[in-house]
Amino acid sequence: MLALGKLLELTLAGHEPSAKIQLTPDGTRLRWLDEGALEVTPPAARDNGLDLLLSAGIHGNETAPIELLDRLLRGIARNELHPAARILFLFGNPEAMRRGERYVEQDLNRLFSGRHEQSSGFEAIRACDLEHLAANFFGKDTGRTRLHYDLHTAIRGSKIEQFALYPWQEGRAHSRSELERLRAAGIEAVLLQNKASITFSAYTYAQLGAEAFTLELGKARAFGQNELVNLDLLESALHALIEGREVGEDSTLDGMQLFSVSREVIKHSDSFQLHVPADIENFTELEPGYLLAEDIADTRWIVEEQGARIIFPNPKVKNGLRAAILIVPDDGAGLA
Repeated sequence: MLALGKLLELTLAGHEPSAKIQLTPDGTRLRWLDEGALEVTPPAARDNGLDLLLSAGIHGNETAPIELLDRLLRGIARNELHPAARILFLFGNPEAMRRGERYVEQDLNRLFSGRHEQSSGFEAIRACDLEHLAANFFGKDTGRTRLHYDLHTAIRGSKIEQFALYPWQEGRAHSRSELERLRAAGIEAVLLQNKASITFSAYTYAQLGAEAFTLELGKARAFGQNELVNLDLLESALHALIEGREVGEDSTLDGMQLFSVSREVIKHSDSFQLHVPADIENFTELEPGYLLAEDIADTRWIVEEQGARIIFPNPKVKNGLRAAILIVPDDGAGLA
């Protein structure tokens, strides 16, 4: 196997490879760009026009997707996977990965689309670097197809195990065909966002014109302890994408649940209280009238929506950041 196929091993060790470019026997080029960043280029005759960005480890303790990208890259380096797409593999937060922690100083996935310019420290620098890597990878060729999957696992359990967040951009419709592709990859639900965000996938979607998704793939566990996270369908789908094959035979959204954001709960002060059990699962339904949260100046969040569910409850976020999202079912009428 080519040495550059061991990108995860190099990243966890903090080593820079001596050879920055290597070729597989079928002519696929592997090029090391930066710590945790490797570009794969297929032979020109096999290039199908897809630019595929695969990122994981934006949170360093979310290891199942990191291990998935490692398997894919090793398959390419062994000449077992034969890419028809250009691919950028990114391990987002190498130092947090080495520590086995979510982040070093602050949440990297809240520092994109210019937010890093208002901050400092390790994650702010890394967010800027990741933006540049993504922008350079997608380049200025608007004739190519751009797709970004940012792979995560969640802090807590979920009533829907594998789901996606689909970023928003004014004047741009969400794609039904992209959701069909996700359904074939085992994604059970999609949150259709309706406002700008500061996550990595929101940056590539709104700023670089990619179809982009944050994929939540189960609960975060340590390296080597992900046997309960079943990513078989997603892995098969990524194999197909990489080799230029159809992901699924049927084109349908049957069985996929769609949601939209009703409200975000923003933590304004240290007095903030989130009135849900500490172990509440994502997609737990809340009854109308439920007192969800309280903060300074008699600020109260009371559930008003029918069918409302909560995702990403986290009262420990920094002041000014989102402490929970209330979502409601969506009929998909806005899909294009």
